[in-house]
Amino acid sequence: MDRIALNKVINDLNLSILYKSNNFNNIYLETLDINRPGLQLNGHFDSFDDKRVQIIGEQEWYFLNEMTSEERYNAVKKLFSCKIPAIIFMRNRWIHDEIVELAKEMDITLLRTEETFSKFSIKFQNYMEIELAPTIRMHGVLLDVYGVGVLIKGNSGVGKSETALDLISKGSKLISDDSVIIKRIDDRLIGKSPIITKHFMEIRGVGIIDVEKIFGIGFVMDSKEVEMVVNLEPWDHEAEYDRLGIDNEYETILDKKVVKFDIPVKPGRNSALIIEIATKNFKQKEQGYNPAEELNKRILGYRLD
Repeated sequence: MDRIALNKVINDLNLSILYKSNNFNNIYLETLDINRPGLQLNGHFDSFDDKRVQIIGEQEWYFLNEMTSEERYNAVKKLFSCKIPAIIFMRNRWIHDEIVELAKEMDITLLRTEETFSKFSIKFQNYMEIELAPTIRMHGVLLDVYGVGVLIKGNSGVGKSETALDLISKGSKLISDDSVIIKRIDDRLIGKSPIITKHFMEIRGVGIIDVEKIFGIGFVMDSKEVEMVVNLEPWDHEAEYDRLGIDNEYETILDKKVVKFDIPVKPGRNSALIIEIATKNFKQKEQGYNPAEELNKRILGYRLD
């Protein structure tokens, strides 16, 4: 996502609306950066980014408060003439009549929060970083298996949800079934469920189940880093599957490489158990131990002997 509606930001961050501009529903924020307009209130607009939300903290408020009514009107009018997306006052500060008048006259959204600048700025930037992060929606099931975020993929009918349900019954945690929203935040891929299907699963022959209600709150999570991909596919007798696992295979998601396992499925093969073992093996490799390499060393050592 490369922008976010101001209305959503206001609702999510619990901001108070003192004046709503006529184009309120069409205002979008495109940057996580904010601006404290001390310089602009002094008349300096060089390199001013009018796409940023303007924040009136303690210093700016006291500066405005020390001005005469005419000075305050003129200073704020110049700022509002840049058509900023919104201006937010911190600490529930009283807002001067001239500013409210100008907001209505120049149609600028006027907001307020009870939080301090330090607290709000951190919350705002963290929130915007997540909301503006590159996003993709993938078909599959996301689970926490032994603390590892595992995305189970495969064609429809291959048994993704049934395998996931088996894993949940053994202690794994569900993040999302069927559709997974993945965001790249810094160098991490964070997966979550669409709100409407959160904690629900569809099991063929049974229907929709609520995992939290059946298994308990300890068997669901809101989000998880995607660290491993498992691709379930029908067994193909002519295909060559990895039997050693010396070198990892990868899938690229949002320009980040994620370790991938292709697991063939056929009757009598316990896919859930194999995923558990693959996850433990993945954790061992992350800690520097590769059993395939260890076996290779033993074979070489045996030959030398």
